Amino acid sequence: MLPELDESIVKERVARRIALEFQNGDVVNLGIGIPTLVSDYIPKEVNVIFQVENGALGIGPAPTVPDLKCIGAGGRIISMLPGGSFMSSDTSFGLIRGGHVDATVLGALEVDQGGSIANWMVPGKSVPGMGGAMDLVVGARRVYVAMTHTTKNGESKILKKCTLPLTAVSVVTKIFTEFAVFAVEGGGLRLLEIAPEVTLEQIRQHTKAEFEAANSLAIIKGMEAA
Repeated sequence: MLPELDESIVKERVARRIALEFQNGDVVNLGIGIPTLVSDYIPKEVNVIFQVENGALGIGPAPTVPDLKCIGAGGRIISMLPGGSFMSSDTSFGLIRGGHVDATVLGALEVDQGGSIANWMVPGKSVPGMGGAMDLVVGARRVYVAMTHTTKNGESKILKKCTLPLTAVSVVTKIFTEFAVFAVEGGGLRLLEIAPEVTLEQIRQHTKAEFEAANSLAIIKGMEAA
């Protein structure tokens, strides 16, 4: 069995690790849930420009005093940094579809070993639709998935092939869970990092997808001293 972690620890762990992926000047879009937290952990020396698809570029953290005029696409109240700008939704989506977003971070229900992602619909559940995800996964240069390693029932969310309706095919760059970091390379998965409290064998037991482990398998960055 994989260790049981508090939900807040899981979210923080995944968000902190993804925050290390960005470089100065990257334009980044964050999805709903765990991805929203990534902006809280960007290293001070890295300047990331955050974009929200409902029409803002250069957003900052949630303000101390809420301003209901500034709400991101995920419903989180945002602030605007100096130099930030508002725009119409169609212009914002033009940035995404035009390939001007360097990376997007999205949650997922399933990801498969070919890099396909399903993150918008559970059969039998009422959902509003996939929103901007369908544009982000094909418009952003890098697609990072932030999710728990397994479902609440302990089933793997990283599969040989997705079973739920797909958002897009073969678009994922990396997968980040509370226990592992995978890269999608050459149509397959490579395990790059694992959490200090789990073993490679445990990851294999709880990952239905086939994958290769890196020769120099590392502890998840930022957790080396954990």
